[in-house]
Amino acid sequence: MKRTVYNEDHEAFRQTIRSFIQDKVVPNFDAWYEAGIVPRDLYRELAELGVWGIEVPEEYGGAGIESYKYETLMSEELCDAGVSFGGSSVHVGLCLPYILAYATEEQKKAWLPGFIAGEIMFAIAMTEPGTGSDLAGMKTTAVRDGDHYILNGAKTFITGGVLADRVIVCARTAPPKEDDRRFGISLLVVDTKSEGYTVGRKLDKLGLRVSDTAELSFSDVRVPVGDLLGEENKGFSYLGQNLPRERLGIAHGAYAQAAAAVKFATKYTKDRVVFGKPVASFQNTKFELAACQADVYAMEAYVDKAIEALDAGELSAADAAAVKLFCTDAAAKVIDRCLQLHGGYGYINEYPIARLYADTRVTRIYGGTSEVMKTIISKSMGL
Repeated sequence: MKRTVYNEDHEAFRQTIRSFIQDKVVPNFDAWYEAGIVPRDLYRELAELGVWGIEVPEEYGGAGIESYKYETLMSEELCDAGVSFGGSSVHVGLCLPYILAYATEEQKKAWLPGFIAGEIMFAIAMTEPGTGSDLAGMKTTAVRDGDHYILNGAKTFITGGVLADRVIVCARTAPPKEDDRRFGISLLVVDTKSEGYTVGRKLDKLGLRVSDTAELSFSDVRVPVGDLLGEENKGFSYLGQNLPRERLGIAHGAYAQAAAAVKFATKYTKDRVVFGKPVASFQNTKFELAACQADVYAMEAYVDKAIEALDAGELSAADAAAVKLFCTDAAAKVIDRCLQLHGGYGYINEYPIARLYADTRVTRIYGGTSEVMKTIISKSMGL
């Protein structure tokens, strides 16, 4: 069935990104994988392509295109090549919506030109050690002191946290109310060069090896009141409004990983000869790949519908939870079956299928666990 989510402009962009990946990323990716991080210069090279400014309004130097589709195109091309742009996915995918929705005019003029140029890379810090999905239970505090907040606390699992220049930090500026644990959380855009701001360990993860995931700590960090994003004490509601986009991004990424896995397994089984015949010639291989391809088609139809809903402003929290739950579960099964078809080589990290297997596992955890997704969906059903 013809895919209709992308038009000619999107496909032209796809070709540009595909060429960049083949020229700039694929030849260097193994070295980045070993180092566990991409070079900072990669972000400036991507800026030259204009990828950071697609959704930024024209008055701040961007293209002013209000669509998530360019982000999903990049994800598809990266998965298809078995590579990554590191932790930069949060720069546009997670952080830009907060800036566009809640920043003042003065803040936008200060941050967005550097955002587009790759000179001010953003990350967002929500999760804390011991809190996990319970964001309302965060302990990081920001106490008002004249024209500054004094920030203290710690965050973990922060994607892009090593190379970030600014981090949107979720902190308590007031205690929770008896009837509202979510009250009192604010968003502060913290300069990573601030005294008392420390990047701890770059976490040694099972997958997503080139994504710089870090621990952060704040010891009496002075944050200007002018760097408060949105209104004080209303940060939790802001987080909730952007979660559907984040969860769709994870769902789409899982679909793209599964599609790539089928491609890799198809090629491998055609090339690999056992008992005098290509592995692809055996009925079991054909049936396994056919079943995996059918699952990929189902994921594709689901994410495409969700992408259109997001662009139309119609993707609900329950919709996003459902597409994330379905696609991340389905992708895990597809990638596992594709790895099996590689035999022992599927367990070797130099093969893209092994990296996909490790990378996809976290999709059922971050952005809200599968169990949280089920809770959201069941509530929408009146259960």
